[in-house]
Amino acid sequence: MRPVLSALMCLALGTLTTQGTAWAACDVKGAKIEEQIAAKPDLQKDANAQTVRDLRTLRDAAIVLDTYKYPGECEVLLGIARSLLSDPGKTIEQGGDTDEDKAESLIEARKPKAAPEKAAPEKAAPEKKAD
Repeated sequence: MRPVLSALMCLALGTLTTQGTAWAACDVKGAKIEEQIAAKPDLQKDANAQTVRDLRTLRDAAIVLDTYKYPGECEVLLGIARSLLSDPGKTIEQGGDTDEDKAESLIEARKPKAAPEKAAPEKAAPEKKAD
């Protein structure tokens, strides 16, 4: 019985190691997002600071997804960041939304919300006894 059990464990371990690429970490560092930002002169202009912040936000979100073991989604975000970095002119043009109401609602949505406080149950006033 023992040899069968150890053979099954070896088989399972072998399967896990051969499929390790499915669980491989997303290579955020290898994407070199920051290096690509630094290499693009268009992105160095003050007017494009929001675009640079957005690219860094995508990079940071990819890191979070990788941390929580979502390597596929992490790679998708890195692909989007690479796509945006491949043509900074088009990216800057696409990101030119000036809708102030939309901006205000996004700013409000970013603010952390406190958990609603539970109201303490009100105690009933003790009834007075009739003398």
